[in-house]
Amino acid sequence: MLREWSLAGATFPAITGLFVLSLLVLWLVDKLIGRMGVYRYVWHPSLFKLCLFVCIYSLSAFWVYQ
Repeated sequence: MLREWSLAGATFPAITGLFVLSLLVLWLVDKLIGRMGVYRYVWHPSLFKLCLFVCIYSLSAFWVYQ
């Protein structure tokens, strides 16, 4: 299991890559949900997006670090 990455001499935790990947997945899911009109039924879209990001990020971290 990869614990850290080296980029130009600086080391970063591998979970940073999962963070960026989760942001990309969230962007795609957000576009899909927006086109489907789900945000009309959501009380607070920003909180919904935050919760969705936390779920995606947590699932990817659990999947990699189990």
